[in-house]
Amino acid sequence: MSQYSFYAHGGSRNHGCEALARTTARMLGGEATLYSKAPEQDRTYGVTEQMTVTKCGENVRRFSPRHIAGKLSASAAMYIARSYEYRDFLREAKGICFSIGGDNYCYGKAYRSLIGVDRALIKSGRKTVLWGCSIEPDSLSDSELVEDLRSFSLITARESLTYDALCSAGLTNVRLYPDPAFTLPVDRQPLPKGFAEGNTIGLNLSPLIMSCETKDGAAFKNFESLITHIIETTDMQIALIPHVVWDGNDDRVPLRALAERFADSGRVVLVDDANAETLKGVISRCRFFIGARTHATIAAYSTCVPTLVVGYSVKAKGIAKDLFGTYENYVMPVQSLESGDELNGAFDWLCAQEDAIRSHLQAIMPDYIRRAYAAADEVKKIHG
Repeated sequence: MSQYSFYAHGGSRNHGCEALARTTARMLGGEATLYSKAPEQDRTYGVTEQMTVTKCGENVRRFSPRHIAGKLSASAAMYIARSYEYRDFLREAKGICFSIGGDNYCYGKAYRSLIGVDRALIKSGRKTVLWGCSIEPDSLSDSELVEDLRSFSLITARESLTYDALCSAGLTNVRLYPDPAFTLPVDRQPLPKGFAEGNTIGLNLSPLIMSCETKDGAAFKNFESLITHIIETTDMQIALIPHVVWDGNDDRVPLRALAERFADSGRVVLVDDANAETLKGVISRCRFFIGARTHATIAAYSTCVPTLVVGYSVKAKGIAKDLFGTYENYVMPVQSLESGDELNGAFDWLCAQEDAIRSHLQAIMPDYIRRAYAAADEVKKIHG
């Protein structure tokens, strides 16, 4: 039986990370072990029912001697500090090793902390895969990053902007496949009170997107204005749907503030946290979806819900471009939010194009999901 070890997983309170782990294990078959920084989160959301979950190593305490040593040297920072966090993983990993955090190479130079782990795996003779990734094209000016990327047996890019950039950087080990999470099953649990199936707009706002805005408070103000606009001009209900509930990066914080702001309207419901498949079940029964978290929007796209992404990076633009041929009108860069009502016009456009967008998604999505599954065939080539 084929064996796979998954790493670079921060825990399932980010339901995008959860969705990637679940769908990757299902696509590959065989025996999968998830090396997690927060296995208790994975147990809470039922991931352990699908694969083995274990702690990847010991966290390095900030300002400990090991942490300080890592900070004093770039090479030590990549190997001593971070690799110690992956101590158990590096010792125990079996089969092909998958770096499954699709965003880990997408934010600034955060990827540098994983280079030491990748080097240790290659040195030990293991084969590695960077799975379902997005990478900002500008970051490929970093020769150390390109060298690390070249060391993978396989890279699957989840959208064409990343794929084109990697090919332009001279990488020959990259293939283009949709994000594995497009294949995530839908679990349709009872809907919360106040959710009108088929006539509710799902909204997702995240602290991460708010940290990327160029004008303080613009994202929250836009969502406030949008909810007011929906209430005044439509008969739709509004569901506030969290998709990441990590401490310090919890969607419920801004969503609760919105729920309180419109508590007297009777039109707004705050959806409880749940696992990725259940949240996809909620999103699938929305009429429209406007969201910041990539995998919340993937849940909407894959169930043919007309969707607007409030984006901030290459992944949002790339996925929309691959689905619609353009990201114009389908992605609202958070950096462009200034006056407080930009989302209103974007929502009105979405409403005007509702039938066309839904019909387009219904036509292309079966093949798009089949192509996501086909990424597993590339892995079989590594097995030989």
